[in-house]
Amino acid sequence: MRMLGRLIITTAAISITAYLVPGFIIDNLTAAVIAAIVIGVINLFIKPIIQIITLPITFLTLGLFSLVLNVLLLMLAANITPGFAIQNFTTAIIGGLVLAIITSFLNLLARN
Repeated sequence: MRMLGRLIITTAAISITAYLVPGFIIDNLTAAVIAAIVIGVINLFIKPIIQIITLPITFLTLGLFSLVLNVLLLMLAANITPGFAIQNFTTAIIGGLVLAIITSFLNLLARN
């Protein structure tokens, strides 16, 4: 049940982000659900491995490389998912930040 709640929250956050950020494109609700699943799988399996590999770079940049890593993984999810597109790297940075803020806010609302 908790996993379904996270899926709904992430899908809503992706849809809201697509509405707010130009260049962050979701074709329909099905694409948003698939994008939420793909982002979840990437964050669960791929992200921890890449974080360990890039730990020295993250340390040298005082953590700023983790932002770049998140953007690259978001762009990977957009390339994998049909109906989900990000126009450029700048859009991915803005979209990633907006997505993180909206997801945090929706998770906070869901707890209460």
